[in-house]
Formats: sequence, C-alpha cells, structure tokens
Amino acid sequence: MRPLLSTADLAELLDTEHPPTVLDVRWRLNGPPGRSSYEQGHVPGAVFLDVEHDLAGEPGAAGRHPLPDPATLQHALRSAGVSTGSVVVAYDDGDGSVAARAWWLLRWAGHRRVAVLDGGFAAWTAERRAVSTVIPRPRHGDVVVEPGAMPVLDADGAARTARGGVLLDARAPQRYTGESEPVDPRAGHVPGARNAPFAAHTGDDGRWRSGTELARHFDALGVGELAEAGVYCGSGVTACSVVLALEVSGRDRPAALYAGSWSNWVADPDRPAATGPAPGPATL
Repeated sequence: MRPLLSTADLAELLDTEHPPTVLDVRWRLNGPPGRSSYEQGHVPGAVFLDVEHDLAGEPGAAGRHPLPDPATLQHALRSAGVSTGSVVVAYDDGDGSVAARAWWLLRWAGHRRVAVLDGGFAAWTAERRAVSTVIPRPRHGDVVVEPGAMPVLDADGAARTARGGVLLDARAPQRYTGESEPVDPRAGHVPGARNAPFAAHTGDDGRWRSGTELARHFDALGVGELAEAGVYCGSGVTACSVVLALEVSGRDRPAALYAGSWSNWVADPDRPAATGPAPGPATL
C-alpha cells in the first residue's frame, strides 16, 4: 500500500461498504492536547489515539517517547478497531510527522495496509469535507502486533551508522547545531549525523513533496540506495516522517529508526554531543 493517501481517496473509501480505520493522532510538543482538538471536530468515524499513552511507552532513560510495549500497542489498536485486514489511515493537523509515527508503529508491528493522509486535517477541512463531533465506538479489532518488521537502532547502532553510513537528524537546524535546545538537558547532535529537518518533507500547502523532489533532497544528503541509513529526532516521533519520506522517494530499504533518539542519547553523560554544522553534504 502506498504510504500517502489523498483526501479525495479517503473520502471515497469512507463511502464504501468496508471503510478504513481512521486514526486521529493530533499532538503538539508544547500543547494544547490533541484530544481537545479531536473533540471539537474530526474526520467522520476517526478514533483518537494519544501519542503519549497509546503510541509510546513510559518516558525514562530509554527516551521521552520510547516504543510502546507490544501488548499495550495491540490493545490500543484493537480498541480503535484495527483488524488484521484493515486499511488504516492516520492524520494529524501539522506536517504529517506525527501521523508518520502511527504509520511507522503499524509497519513495525507487521501491519502493512497503512497510510498517512496527505495534507492531514488541514487539507481535509480546507476542501470543506465533512467533519464530525460524534465519538465513535468501533467494533473491537483483532490485529496482532508482531514487532520487528521495521529496523530499529539503539544508541550504539546510531553511532555506528553515523560512522559507516548516513545518520539523519530530523530536528530543526537550531536544535541540530546546538544553538537552541528547549526540551532536552544537553544541546547538539550525534557526532557525524547530518541534519534532515522533518519540515522539509512538505510544501507550503502542507502536502508532501513528490517522490522526485524527495529523492533529490535525500541524494543531496548522501543517502544512496545502498547506504546504511538511520534516523532520529528529539524523542523518536518526528523522525518517523524521515522513514516515510525516504519510502516516498523510492528507496527500497527502510531506514532504521533510533527510537530513543536524542532524549536517550543524552541520558548517558559519557556520550559525546557535537555542535555546529556537520561536515559533508548539506540539506536542501
């Protein structure tokens, strides 16, 4: 299944005998809570999943948003109505990077029939499509979470990838260079990582760039088809959009996610933090 779905295609699917399971995963690092936005209006039939409680484990040394326990994730997905054969569509109200976390987790869990709504809730409402405040009660699904279908890195693996392949840092340039760090206790980036801000994946209209544009973007960053590639961000959420963008660009091998990301890296004071621009190809 293609990783991106248009608003027109979603509207058509919702009008079929077997509509997709739609997940509203609106979330903002500094609030307000996504659930309140969901309750004010959402795609008809969409079920809200919370990044903090449904799509991540308890914060700690493993990071601010570590991977959820498989049983916990399975319960959340089943409660949302996800079954083995379900088509699942996730959306947020930003640039798709949070929806990409849901996409990545489902793929990691072994469920391939999942896509991100291109343009998200903003595109949906801009086209004056139907919005509902009804909280659905979906039939319990039967999806089985079998983790491991997408590659994952730990801190040592991220360091090795930075040395022998290409490790991409999805955070904003100011956080990557160390000029600003509003969340974590230390600033900077994993030595050898290259900056690939998640905001570069979408255009001014909020929709994802074409595969050709994204291929050029990643070529400029040195991510060849055969290169070992890994990605990270602050806590493992927005980095998922880099994995998705690489797939849209035509890359066959999925990039590995450093799930703990910077919040895990800096939990060990012995791990070095580089500052300033990285050597090598620069991002577009």
